Amino acid sequence: MNTSIRTLHIDIPVVLAEVKMVFSISALAFEGDLPASLFHLQLVVDDVADWGAQSDLVAVFHTNAGHVMLHDKAYDGNRNITTGNPYKGLVADLVKRGVRVELCGATAKAHGWVNADLLPDIKVNTDAMARTAQLVQQGFVKISE
Repeated sequence: MNTSIRTLHIDIPVVLAEVKMVFSISALAFEGDLPASLFHLQLVVDDVADWGAQSDLVAVFHTNAGHVMLHDKAYDGNRNITTGNPYKGLVADLVKRGVRVELCGATAKAHGWVNADLLPDIKVNTDAMARTAQLVQQGFVKISE
């Protein structure tokens, strides 16, 4: 019988007092069936809670990831399906936990989306590039997803 316990040793523990990040999410890459960008946002939110850190986290969805911001009916029409937006619960949880979630206005215009097509609490910015530049100039670290 093998009684050895396998453990992971963290060589470089990271604990931050303040976290200011903007996630620029242009397309969905997946960790299993979960979009990596949403997984990474959850990870950062969990870390912030564990550290008791101050945080300001912004997720800007644009280009080929903009559809994640759509409510069920708009999502179905955009994606040519009838299952609804599978990401709405994950997005709602991030918003509830303090992440500011935004949609690129240029992406919305290109697809003909209006505010009434969006999930609750989603803000629309002028465009993702300008918004990301604005936040970086305010001291946010840019994470490209």
